[in-house]
Amino acid sequence: MIMAEQTTSSSISCQWTYDVFLSFNGDDTRLGFISHLYEALRQSGIHAFIDDEFIRTGEKLTPALFKAIEESRIALVVFSENYANSTFCLEELVKILDCFKEEGRWIYPIFYYVDPSELRRPRGSYAEVLARLEERFKDNKHKVQKWRMALSEAAELKGCHLKPKISKEQECIARIISDVATRINREPLHVTNYPVGLVSRVKGVISCLELWSTMEIKMIGIWGAGSIGKSTIARAVYNLIADNFEGLCFLCNVRKQSKLPNGLSYLQETLLYKLVMEKDLKLGDYHEGIPIIEHRLSKKKILLILDDVDKSNQLEALAGSCNWFGCGSRIIITTRNKQLLVSHDIDDKSIYDVKELNDEDSLKLLSWYAFKKENMDSNYMEVCNRAIHYSCGFPLALEVIGPNLRGKGVNYWSSALDQFEKIPHERVLEALKLSYDTLGDIEKQVFLDLAVFFNGEKLEDVNEMLLCLHGIQPKYAIEVLIDKSLIKIEGDRVRMHDLIEDVGKEIVRQESPHEPGERSRLWFYQDILHVLQQDTGTNKVEAIILDLPEGMEVQWSGEAFMKMTNLKMLVINKACFSECPKYLPNSLRWLEWKWYPFKFLPFYFRPTQLVYLDLSYSYCELLQPLDKKFHSLSSMILRNCKLLQNIPDLSGASNLRELLLDGCTNLIEIHDSVGFLNKLRELSAMRCRNLKTLPAGLRLTSLQHLNLFGCSSLESFPEILVMMEEMETLDVDKTAITELPYSICNLTGLEILNMEECPNLEQLPASIWTLPNLWALNANFSKGMRHFRMCESGEEASLDCSSMSLKLEHFHFSECNLSDDSLALGLPHFPNITHLDLSFNDFTILPECIKGYHNLKYLLLDNCKQLKHIRGMPPNLEKFSAICCRSLTKLSKSKVLKQHNSQH
Repeated sequence: MIMAEQTTSSSISCQWTYDVFLSFNGDDTRLGFISHLYEALRQSGIHAFIDDEFIRTGEKLTPALFKAIEESRIALVVFSENYANSTFCLEELVKILDCFKEEGRWIYPIFYYVDPSELRRPRGSYAEVLARLEERFKDNKHKVQKWRMALSEAAELKGCHLKPKISKEQECIARIISDVATRINREPLHVTNYPVGLVSRVKGVISCLELWSTMEIKMIGIWGAGSIGKSTIARAVYNLIADNFEGLCFLCNVRKQSKLPNGLSYLQETLLYKLVMEKDLKLGDYHEGIPIIEHRLSKKKILLILDDVDKSNQLEALAGSCNWFGCGSRIIITTRNKQLLVSHDIDDKSIYDVKELNDEDSLKLLSWYAFKKENMDSNYMEVCNRAIHYSCGFPLALEVIGPNLRGKGVNYWSSALDQFEKIPHERVLEALKLSYDTLGDIEKQVFLDLAVFFNGEKLEDVNEMLLCLHGIQPKYAIEVLIDKSLIKIEGDRVRMHDLIEDVGKEIVRQESPHEPGERSRLWFYQDILHVLQQDTGTNKVEAIILDLPEGMEVQWSGEAFMKMTNLKMLVINKACFSECPKYLPNSLRWLEWKWYPFKFLPFYFRPTQLVYLDLSYSYCELLQPLDKKFHSLSSMILRNCKLLQNIPDLSGASNLRELLLDGCTNLIEIHDSVGFLNKLRELSAMRCRNLKTLPAGLRLTSLQHLNLFGCSSLESFPEILVMMEEMETLDVDKTAITELPYSICNLTGLEILNMEECPNLEQLPASIWTLPNLWALNANFSKGMRHFRMCESGEEASLDCSSMSLKLEHFHFSECNLSDDSLALGLPHFPNITHLDLSFNDFTILPECIKGYHNLKYLLLDNCKQLKHIRGMPPNLEKFSAICCRSLTKLSKSKVLKQHNSQH
């Protein structure tokens, strides 16, 4: 065997020890050709040799031979008439092809008086051998199929074909030597001093290239954030797969080069020079170069790498279409912008997303840069872990940190990291800021908002806040930031790497390095205190989010916001102020001041653009009337405002979508105007235990959720004045409501009605059964209820069974004092029930109709102490319980026992 030895990690840097691995059947009678080929390789200076240790002594490949194949640069495989007679050779071929697919090694087949078609669709000696092998390995047909596949794939590769009476062996050997020498004499690119974590990344890119598809022309992308290692990966891939191509070109810094005068033309000239040695070509315009590239390269198998592409015209000029290049060509594009690849018709399967280094590889890389060895002194472990956390897996950050701290003590490391965390290093800032510089104005604003305020927040909330701040839907801007690898969506949250976040904050800080009041965004509490206490804010401040250390009081005059005439967002969380604000900017769109410590908002506050108002846990006693100056208001959140007694006229807040009043324990009244807010989607007043008055009528055509849970003083429910088709849930649990209005039938969209623990609720209106979408009805522990029907004018309301809800599945009426009449009236009309809870009730008979309930899975009858007769059992029960039903007849008890036995 002739082989080359090389480790995977060093092969990335192309530090080859040997050049060639030669596979052939050692039992072949025509060994003269092999000897002449080996001698020619040796005389040409190609480092190859035969090592008798690896010559077959059995049919299994030794681990050392596997290692030799993996570490060889080039594989020459001689397919002779007898090659397939050796299962050893066939296994060797499979391993060689695996290396080709995984690592892009060059395989050069030599068809020695054998036509490639004999391997592709076995015939002649190959067909006979494979037939014998199938008989021999009839219990392991997969093995023979694997060999067939390997032979077929090898037949598709370009190599040398010796033909009887036509080919001269010496000429063929000369051509082989020339082809091999051309490859091994190419100068590799420098990849990196420390190739930590590169192997898996390089293999990932090579798998996207599908090199075994020799007729296909393919473009792929290497996509990721700045400084993540895209160019390093591309150089490593270039070195590994270069031997497979007739022409090679690595165009680095395409973005920077294209900005120079005639930059694209220069890049085209460079490309043509490297691929077809076009020396004297001078192009005046890149459009002139496009047809020349197409003409010169359409028949040539080339590898082209376009590094750091950021504009579509760069691709149009250098690789406009796969049709420009010859069969088997591969074009690799590195970019920070995924959309650039997508718009160039490169699909997701052909885009390699470069991930950050994991902590283990980050630690190794940092150790190499800082200590020039893989493992560091244990005394440095704590600060190194801190450095790794700071780097977020970005190799450039580690490359910057390591050399800067080499030879320094632990204390120096800590001090330096303090500074890096506050202000990113210049090289890191410059590299990551490039992506920011390519953004449009709106995308830049959204990026800065995410970096400064919203990193890690829910996407739904972020969209709402950004819409409020900028007045446009941020979906497009979010997608742009994702495509440029500046953010990711993980689950339902927006994530930005800490290092990128630091860059965003530094961009804002550099707007005014020495005076925070001149910056667009303020988030660091000491900067905000400086602005509030020194009254240095200006109209450049657009957003403030203040979180103070616990126990700190802000000493100010209350006038600091007067100059901030462009302030759009103000968020203050649980802060103590010495004075009530005398002024709030009318430019505000988002006001969130939880634990607002004063009784009133400033009198002259006229925020016509205010969209979001959150004064939860505040000490407000009275809200000023929300007239037309609040017409933009969409969300009003007043949770746990203990001193608030009434909700005033909200007719001016006609765009209100949510009104949340949960926990306002002294709230007594909600103004009638709330019942006419036709854009309101959610109204919640949970645990408002003193609430007595709701709007007299509801005309809330957009309302989806109404929650009155725990309003224990509320006795009456409003009339439903119009069809409310959007309504999904109504919760009146633990209220003092005595009845629901007949007009509840207008809640045509209602799916869930909760009225548990309503002690004063005696009966339900007949109209409730006509709700077409009612899915769950929960009235557990409403002990005053006895009837499923309501009486009007002294007569029972009639029920039109044809209009009954057929969707009802969950029916929970535990401890409601239900009688036989109520049960007999209600149950027959709901055949689709799946969950039925009738525990702690007074009925004596479970109606016979129950045995026709084929969908019923859960039936609970516990503590129905008056129950005597069970007339039938549902056929498909999964859970049944009738604990403490003491009055059951023997026959009914036998049915219960039979059901219990069937469950167990």
